[in-house]
Amino acid sequence: MIQAKGFALVLVLWVLSLLTIMAGSFALSMRREAAIVTGLSHNAQATAVAESGLAVAELMLLNPDQQQRWRTDGSIYQIDYTDAQVRIRLVAETGKIDLNAADQTLLEGLMTYAPVETEEQTKLVNAILDWRDEDDLVHIDGAEKDEYKKAGLSYQPRNKPFQSVEELQLVLGMNEQVFNWLENRVTVYSAQPKVDLTQATKEVLQVLPGMDGGSIDSYIAARRESAINGLPAPVFGVSVASQPGADTEIDSTLNTAVNDGTIQAGMITVVSDAVLVDGSTANIKALIIKAEGAKSSPFQIQKWLHNAVGEGSLFADEKDELLVRQYGEPEFNN
Repeated sequence: MIQAKGFALVLVLWVLSLLTIMAGSFALSMRREAAIVTGLSHNAQATAVAESGLAVAELMLLNPDQQQRWRTDGSIYQIDYTDAQVRIRLVAETGKIDLNAADQTLLEGLMTYAPVETEEQTKLVNAILDWRDEDDLVHIDGAEKDEYKKAGLSYQPRNKPFQSVEELQLVLGMNEQVFNWLENRVTVYSAQPKVDLTQATKEVLQVLPGMDGGSIDSYIAARRESAINGLPAPVFGVSVASQPGADTEIDSTLNTAVNDGTIQAGMITVVSDAVLVDGSTANIKALIIKAEGAKSSPFQIQKWLHNAVGEGSLFADEKDELLVRQYGEPEFNN
């Protein structure tokens, strides 16, 4: 009898232990699920804030007041909400190097600064030229279909203009590091052989042949100052000449026709970075163009990327020098 009672006690203890383990496992599972739900909720909220940044950008691009209208030269604008902040950067595609229209000299100047060995720079430039031209003639150190076949690739050059920047990844010799560096400096939407200097970011200005570092810094500072004070955007040569010690000897071939800011034309890349008070973040990168005729929306979205890999957060310290205006939420409530 005593032996039976002892066995029953041991059994009860085992059952209690098992129930305790099950309860602990259930509680841990519930905490994990709650954390996942909370994370999803915060991510959704951050995405909504980032989307609101894109909507505000479209609104400000249509502002009838030219000096209040947001600029598409890489300037950054910030909106402060009660529990979140969003930074928006706008870059006109005319301020980038067009893969289809740029000549060999401009492409060579660009590739000089790319993170690639010197001997590979010429090969990449000529491979790009061979990809976009209509013939099968190989540029020196370039690549046509035979070179792709020898490399074990199952495709060959299109022998047509690039349809997207992403297509650049297919060019023989291109790697992820070089592509990531090129991605925000090149375009296929400008259709211009030269770069609109008034719309170019500092990253693009720095790789153009014949440009001087001091002149670039002076111009970027002058352009930001004009945006802060609501003044017309300066033309490159004019603003630089007024800066002490600036070198104004700029390659005359780069003096392109410029956009005076009265009309926002062509494709525009909008990057919207949102951050909540709890640290949750979201990023949206969209390519937009002003719609023609009567449309339900004044802009058409040509490309949309969520949490795209870019050149770092717009809230990074080095991006502060591009911040030209900061708004409070109430300014956009009406």
